[in-house]
Amino acid sequence: MSATIIDGKAAAAELRIRVARAVETFVAATGRPPGLAVVLVGDDPASAVYVRSKGKATAATGMIGHEHRLPADTTQGALLDLIETLNADEAVDGILVQLPLPRGIDTDLVIAAIDPNKDVDGFHPINAGRLATGLPGLVPCTPLGSLMLLKQVYPDLAGLDAIVVGRSNIVGKPMAQLLLQHSCTVTIAHSRTRDLPARIRQADIVVAAVGIAQFIKGDWIKPGATVIDVGINRTDAGLVGDVDFAGAVGHAGAITPVPGGVGPMTIACLMRNTLVAACRRAGVDEQRI
Repeated sequence: MSATIIDGKAAAAELRIRVARAVETFVAATGRPPGLAVVLVGDDPASAVYVRSKGKATAATGMIGHEHRLPADTTQGALLDLIETLNADEAVDGILVQLPLPRGIDTDLVIAAIDPNKDVDGFHPINAGRLATGLPGLVPCTPLGSLMLLKQVYPDLAGLDAIVVGRSNIVGKPMAQLLLQHSCTVTIAHSRTRDLPARIRQADIVVAAVGIAQFIKGDWIKPGATVIDVGINRTDAGLVGDVDFAGAVGHAGAITPVPGGVGPMTIACLMRNTLVAACRRAGVDEQRI
């Protein structure tokens, strides 16, 4: 048996098309396009690549990008002043501060300074609380994209056993909350979980977000399980995920590749979140996107 490969590129392309169509409806209703402000501090090469990708996606969906590139020696105060300005800017519906930030800047303080209604990354404590309590909010893009890919395999997730390997605020915790909302039985595990292989072998759904290259071995996967590999690890052999793909493909029923799986969905969901934020701010009905 060989697993079905979940095509994140195709799913992301479909989502971007739906967003672009919904943007046209938003513009017709409000007279303006949604606006996304992206802030990059410093010259980290990987961050610069991500920012360029987000800028292209923003333009492709008919939204306006507001890019702010700040030098690496930017003070925390100057960054917070910029965020305050963007919070008050009526042309800006979404604010994203590219992480990681340079040393000396308190990331938690910066995230907390963003207007929760413009927090398209979904990292603000208020949005985290909304997700945890089942209230409407902006959901982190990577878990949201992962959920969309899962629902291609399982239109109804209710009753399935899921394990999330990773406990970060960016992926692990919100992913677990989303799965709970869809009535999965959820285990949150991590690199120090005792007898992790045995726990993974019980799961119908495995979300790998531990940040260690090929950490989860193929024979840990329950036959027929669906594997969502969130990991992006740079190695001498190129980009690899947190799952040993070559080993897992013979056990899983479906699996996301790295690259080409969750990654494209993350940026597509950022576009979706920006449109959702714009609709809520303008009092326009959100469409099913």
